[in-house]
Amino acid sequence: MIERSNRPRELTKYQELIELRDRERERIANSSVCVNGRALPLEVNPQGMLKWYMHPAIDSTAHKFLIFYSQEIPPGSRSGKQRSQGGVVFVVVEGAGYTVIDGARYDWKTNDVLQLPIKPDGVIFQHFNGSHKEPALLIAAEPNLTATTGVDRACGFEQLEAAPEFEAC
Repeated sequence: MIERSNRPRELTKYQELIELRDRERERIANSSVCVNGRALPLEVNPQGMLKWYMHPAIDSTAHKFLIFYSQEIPPGSRSGKQRSQGGVVFVVVEGAGYTVIDGARYDWKTNDVLQLPIKPDGVIFQHFNGSHKEPALLIAAEPNLTATTGVDRACGFEQLEAAPEFEAC
């Protein structure tokens, strides 16, 4: 026969896992599977003008396995310059321009897809709107690996240059 003590038990790692599961189930039950882009705020940050649809810190979406955002680049402008692991896929929704990746230029236009390569030391990239009259709109998606590999993802995540719209704030 197993004797049980009257003192309170410490929470086991297994119990912590069950509690995490329960919190996640509750979060998902109260979350949305559809994000209304028109209702999202346009965030001006060092990388440019972004709307965040899915992000590690957004709890209102049903899942978090992607980081997903749109980026508007005003006429004649550019994004910030960033160093990251790569692996981000961009779809050009509107406009034409180019992206410089590790010093090489890649032109794009509406309906094109651009993927940042994954390199051990990361990549440096920056987007440029080729039009002085029309904005460019890109959407971006990448796996959300922040919980497993961290934001740096082994190579670093650094803002090397700010977008002009952020500098103007």
